[in-house]
Amino acid sequence: MLPPRVAVVHAHRGTAIEAVYATGTVEPTIMLPIAARITARLVELDADEGDRVRAGQQLARLEDTDLASNLAQLRSQEAFAHDEYRRYAALLPRGVIARTQYDKARSDWLSARSAASRAAAELRYARLLAPTAGTVIRRDGEIGQLMTPGSTVFWLAVDSPPRVTADVDEEDIARVASGQAVLIRADAFPGKVFQGRVHGITPKGDPTGRSYRVRIAFEGRTPLQVGMTADVNIIVRRHERALLLPDDALVGDRVWVVRNGRLQSRRVGVGIRGERQVEITTGLSADDAVVAMPAGDFRANAKVRAVAMGAGP
Repeated sequence: MLPPRVAVVHAHRGTAIEAVYATGTVEPTIMLPIAARITARLVELDADEGDRVRAGQQLARLEDTDLASNLAQLRSQEAFAHDEYRRYAALLPRGVIARTQYDKARSDWLSARSAASRAAAELRYARLLAPTAGTVIRRDGEIGQLMTPGSTVFWLAVDSPPRVTADVDEEDIARVASGQAVLIRADAFPGKVFQGRVHGITPKGDPTGRSYRVRIAFEGRTPLQVGMTADVNIIVRRHERALLLPDDALVGDRVWVVRNGRLQSRRVGVGIRGERQVEITTGLSADDAVVAMPAGDFRANAKVRAVAMGAGP
């Protein structure tokens, strides 16, 4: 009766990579909210999502009829108060009026001037302007909608390269450092890998999600768009020309080797563990025939027939 057949592989030289995996989102490096500062209805939209805008460009306008009317009234009151102040200022040196009358006239003028300045500022707030050049990436307001102070109407991405913000598990964050290389993949571009580097790590973690936010900068231009989900592998260690085996060939820190038609159990040194391959640091050479998927009932020195199996990556 012939001995049982076992598939064997040979360790091969390749690159061993230890990486921290995380998911993230592509976002602008600098993103600014353009929000209302007064309570008024939105009556005009001058920009939309995807539009490039320049600094100072009007993006929208809130209803300002009442504000303009109020400003005109306050400016009229300011002008009257100023005339009264000047008249009292001319009379004071001649002793015709008391000092308190002059002081009150001056106070009334300054108060009227301050009220007019506040009204002018509120009227300016009715126009939502771009604080800098950029691209409108989101619009949340509609004409006729009542906006309140703090209500965001636009999100503006400042002209700068996008980045990936990823949430890294707290168990892995100690292995992540600024400057590490990152491999980035997105479902929108299957089969493509984009290069990046860790740019920064938030010093405060999220106790609920038990994660830390990591900022990743792209190396070079990227077709990934803001809002896309990305899978990232942060390279912690990288060994070139490492001796690699499929991870299915290991049982703990041991492998089964076929030598002269018989099984031998051998302890090996294990280095970097990848998704499918394991780095072997000691105890094995590229000439050894290693059982690809050892069975649980293997016995040392048992006779087998080795059948070669591809061991490529």
